[in-house]
Amino acid sequence: MADSPETVEVPEQEIAQSLLGELLEKSRSYHKSDAFKELLDFAVKLRNFAPFNAFLLHLQRPGLRFAASAYDWAERHGRSIKEGACPLIILWPFGPVALVYDIADTEGPPLPAAVANAFSASGKIDSQHMTRFAKRLGNRGIDVRFIAYGDGLAGFVQPATEQPMQAVRRSKSDKEKPDYRVRVNANHDPNVQFATLAHELAHLYLGHLGADTYLKIPDRSQAKHNQQELEAEAVSYLVCRRNGISSQSEQYLADYVREHTSVEKMDLDAILRSAGQIEALLGIGEQTRFGPRKPGKKRPKSAKT
Repeated sequence: MADSPETVEVPEQEIAQSLLGELLEKSRSYHKSDAFKELLDFAVKLRNFAPFNAFLLHLQRPGLRFAASAYDWAERHGRSIKEGACPLIILWPFGPVALVYDIADTEGPPLPAAVANAFSASGKIDSQHMTRFAKRLGNRGIDVRFIAYGDGLAGFVQPATEQPMQAVRRSKSDKEKPDYRVRVNANHDPNVQFATLAHELAHLYLGHLGADTYLKIPDRSQAKHNQQELEAEAVSYLVCRRNGISSQSEQYLADYVREHTSVEKMDLDAILRSAGQIEALLGIGEQTRFGPRKPGKKRPKSAKT
């Protein structure tokens, strides 16, 4: 196994000015619609990484098929890192960066088909999933209810109050009143409801409703309506496809790619980070591990950002 440490302690400012600066400079190539759609599909395939980290991996190695930490390669897949292998860098909440390796840089038994298949699905969404999601969101001040609307209305999101969001961070137990209302059509299939929920949460986390310090959401309410809808559809597409759900977002984005040549006004960083935030909020998606569970910890360190 490679001798390089899995985590690298480097000042965040230095990272932003060097490594990430260089990587994100390359992101200008994704202003073309076809490249943008290709990136989204790549983030769909690499489900064991948060969407933004999948983006960083795609920038470093576009032909990447599957990647994992040295720990996961050894513990989950029984494979070792080849001598002289070149690691790839991702953001890590406790790091601030961590190292992962392409499957081409490892040796050992072949991956199981369920792991090697980039488009593996987690199964269909049912009404129990939706009820559980609504409860989780309620703990964060997002009131989700299922209302029997006409078929033409899938749902919507809006602030629960016209007052500005408080800047003081509150604990979940203190958050007795919802700050947002999300309404989803009760007459729709649960898979459609999930796509709707992802779309409406995307509007919230993309900052289309304004800033919210408690949820760490920036103010991007000035973006034009068409841009907001395309960004929300891109997030919904990522969240749905990464969790085995097909939705109309796929056709919507495909049509947009055919009709346009540039997506330069969209905030790619916001789209990828919002998709990751929504997955974490709903408690879905897979995680890359960098070590065994430590005593007293509820969950292992992961590559989610």
